[in-house]
Amino acid sequence: MFKRSFASKDRAGKSVKPSKRSFREQTKMKMQQSLDSPPIGSTLTSPIITLIVGRDQRLFAAHEDVLSLSPFFSAALKGQFMESGSKRIELLDEQPEVFSCVLEYLYKGDYYPRLLHNKRRTSWELEDAQDPHKPGGRGCVESTIFHTGVGGVLLKDTVVYCTAERFGLEELKRLALRKQGLQSGIQADVILRSARFAYDNTPDSDSRLRAHYLALIIRSRKIFKRSGTMQMEMEIGGSKLFFDLWVAMCNHVDDIVEIT
Repeated sequence: MFKRSFASKDRAGKSVKPSKRSFREQTKMKMQQSLDSPPIGSTLTSPIITLIVGRDQRLFAAHEDVLSLSPFFSAALKGQFMESGSKRIELLDEQPEVFSCVLEYLYKGDYYPRLLHNKRRTSWELEDAQDPHKPGGRGCVESTIFHTGVGGVLLKDTVVYCTAERFGLEELKRLALRKQGLQSGIQADVILRSARFAYDNTPDSDSRLRAHYLALIIRSRKIFKRSGTMQMEMEIGGSKLFFDLWVAMCNHVDDIVEIT
């Protein structure tokens, strides 16, 4: 599953050749091809579906055609999860803040903060990222959320990725992973808690988000050595994360030995 030194195409931190189109434009084109009628950007006329999300039962509304882009909702709208006699779907285990990101993606091909291509630097960056030279806007982007199910703070893009996994939205998974790769200055306990969440909410066949966390922990090993977070988490155990981390570290050491 994990190649030495994360040489796979999903290696965290690997440079990506900039595309001539923005990520949002590419995604919208793919979504529009999969939506027979009406296309994204037109006046939507399909029925409105009410969605009840989270423990507080927050209400959302979306067009049936847009929700049907997700295999999960396509099945739900055929009656598997629908309340009898009404177009309502209950998602009481989902996080409203994250579900809002999913809906924004389904309608616009991206979610806040948008992924933007900086032509001058030929690199990707997040909308409204903290910049002392550009005050105003919606302010510094918060990279974490409090997850009520976990009872702690997690990286938002990790939760979006796992939600996209449940809803069958592969493009949203790729987008969330790319955005998370742009985050920095994350506390050790948040990294480990988010890594555990990723392992608990992705299949063993996942080789992207899990590999991202293994590479991130290895790169941040000096921070983890100084804190007691890693020791405490390893003593708690109960996650395949630490075996995968051990294998990745062994591969990393083997590579160094071969070079020297």
